[in-house]
Amino acid sequence: MDSGSRKQFEVLVVGGGPAGIAAAVSAAEHGAQVGIVDDNLNLGGQIWRGDARYRVPESAAWEERLQRAGVTVLPGMRVFHQPGARMLLAERDGATRELSYGKLILATGARERFLAFPGWTLPDVMGAGGLQAMVKSGLPIRGKRVVVAGTGPLLLAVAAYLHKHGAEIPVICEQASWGRLAGFAAGLIGSPAKIAQALQLKRDLSEIPLSANSWPVAAHGSERVESVTVVRGGKLETITCDYLACGFHLVPNTELAILLGCTTRSGYVSVDENQQTSVADVYCAGEPTGIAGIDGSLVEGQIAGLSASGRAVEAKALLSERQKTRRFAARMERAFRLRQELKGLPDAETVICRCEDVRYSRLQQCGSWRAAKLHTRCGMGPCQGRVCGPATQFLFGWTPESVRPPIFPARVESLACIPGGAKPQT
Repeated sequence: MDSGSRKQFEVLVVGGGPAGIAAAVSAAEHGAQVGIVDDNLNLGGQIWRGDARYRVPESAAWEERLQRAGVTVLPGMRVFHQPGARMLLAERDGATRELSYGKLILATGARERFLAFPGWTLPDVMGAGGLQAMVKSGLPIRGKRVVVAGTGPLLLAVAAYLHKHGAEIPVICEQASWGRLAGFAAGLIGSPAKIAQALQLKRDLSEIPLSANSWPVAAHGSERVESVTVVRGGKLETITCDYLACGFHLVPNTELAILLGCTTRSGYVSVDENQQTSVADVYCAGEPTGIAGIDGSLVEGQIAGLSASGRAVEAKALLSERQKTRRFAARMERAFRLRQELKGLPDAETVICRCEDVRYSRLQQCGSWRAAKLHTRCGMGPCQGRVCGPATQFLFGWTPESVRPPIFPARVESLACIPGGAKPQT
């Protein structure tokens, strides 16, 4: 590896969403030499990334601060391993890069949770956030019928975005009950900004029916999805569609944190009041510590950036705001907890692991995640269990026993840069 492939920073931020941007800005504005790396070509994460014509003022303001602060931006770079202390390996443009740091801030965000049901692997059945991202990248959606289904506030935001861009939304299917939704809405009292957001969504979706206690049970089609059968009002109903945008809340991206040795609890990275993990000089902010929305990501990012740059006093001033976002996260977790009926969605032939074509009936014969990997190769494909892992955790209660490098598929040349070689995943 030549010297041009090596970068060194006082503070390195992994993840270019709101939490990562806020962390990088907060550290750099206080004099630290900061780098921010993200595997996408544009910063912003799933929330802020997209066409500049639709960029929200908050996003533009943070990006301007990022530029003024002199943060080194490393886009299109995917971190896949930690070969040694205070060092990460990443790939970009077919080359391997070595990133060294004094302090590390993990802001790796979250991904959508997918649950398997008959037909979910048909083309044009995709994640709600995934479809939104594709539309932001130029996918034409005007005039297309899109059924939006799953759980969580993301469904409403995606439906509003797609409707604004010309999609026809026949229904939004939310698996949570009306009682839980009402309780969640009542909990917004005292949060004027969130009430304003909710009222705006209500206006944007005034023409679209929202069906609680509703979820997809099967997608139908020959070469692509043509219709979806949903439970609605206690009855089965089949709806024609061009797309099924489906997502069952979010799953934190904790793989890199676990690889680094950070302690997790209930699926999230454990941090102290300064956002520091159990590993010295490694901080974590945003969804990996708890799904709390953009407000939680921004405040945690600022605390992490200030703490990593030696500004613990300023960081402490933000703790009360962080506590508000954590209370919101707890309410959201209770309101959109997955119902037990969803465990009965797959039939014997439903594919659970798309990468390795592993069906539900085969997994029923296994007693653990490790056994499933050994006997079926479930979780061994290109996604490295990022899709089937959360699904099997919900269906069977399985959890991964460890995370091994590389945490993303990597070239053999990149693996050769790891001292001693990378251990194969089992």
